[in-house]
Amino acid sequence: MKQILLFVFVFSLAAWPQTAVNPASVQATNSSGPEFAHARQLLQQGKYDEAIAELQQLSASQPGMAGLAHELGTAYYRKGDYVQAINTLKQALEQQPADNEAIQLLGISYYLAGRPGEAVPLLEKVQTWYPRANVDASYILGQCYIQTKDYPHARHAFAKMFDLPPASAGSYLLTARMLFRQEFEPVALEYAQKAVALDPKLPRAHFLLGEIHLFESKIPEAISDFQSELSLNPSDAATYYKLADAYSRIQKFDDAEKLLQRAIWLDPTSTGPYVLMGKVLEKKGEPELAVRALRRAAAMDPNNSITHHLLGQAYRDLGNNEEAERELKLAGQLQGAEDSKQ
Repeated sequence: MKQILLFVFVFSLAAWPQTAVNPASVQATNSSGPEFAHARQLLQQGKYDEAIAELQQLSASQPGMAGLAHELGTAYYRKGDYVQAINTLKQALEQQPADNEAIQLLGISYYLAGRPGEAVPLLEKVQTWYPRANVDASYILGQCYIQTKDYPHARHAFAKMFDLPPASAGSYLLTARMLFRQEFEPVALEYAQKAVALDPKLPRAHFLLGEIHLFESKIPEAISDFQSELSLNPSDAATYYKLADAYSRIQKFDDAEKLLQRAIWLDPTSTGPYVLMGKVLEKKGEPELAVRALRRAAAMDPNNSITHHLLGQAYRDLGNNEEAERELKLAGQLQGAEDSKQ
């Protein structure tokens, strides 16, 4: 999960909306001269190698040019070459120690290069937005604290992001969610329990406890958590879906089917309940109804390999071997494509 999240995060860097940045908050650097204008234009167009080549030519012809290391480090950062970005941004800071944008980019580069301990002191200095960073340094700082197991400071960082008091139930819940995403389950469980202790009626707190218990295959605890969430919010489709998942794992398929129907009534746009409904109906020996649910899921998300695999099984149960073979083959192709991206 960590590798997938990191890939998604890195992939989203170039698309981060720069319009959210207030230009007045950006400290001018020594690299604002017109000699870098074309290289910056190339970066905006996603032509990273061309921009780097142009900046390297400037370096060869005018070594030591003011601001050049900053621009080149930024180009490497935008390209995703974080090792080179680190080396070059360090040079920029040797030339201009007060270059806050370079400090921030260097900190983020350390994090993305898998060196969160070195990122922390830099990002603690700079927690504002800069246009070419494309990310919020507070978020990255919180992730670095998690990776270095400094959980109290992580909670403070996330509380600041969401304008919450650091000791509040909401702050503990947000941090628990971040910890769970990074597969720090024991601490995530502790923080989610703390959130519930501070505010037993906090929305989604029992839901997160249920997710963690479900992940740990503690089914009775997960069922209790999801039921507690529904007692607070009986209109939450995701909770019905997760509770149905828990029941399906202990083969209470009738209960799971009833809950999935409620999830679909509340949110007919989510594919998860349709997929699980197909699986539950197939287990109940109702392949025709399973096919109906799974075909709906496939129409909503045609690239889900699990849906097509389950469809293949359901068609096989119906004796439709031709359709079964086609769906199972497609499932294998989609799974292969997913594996190649990881």
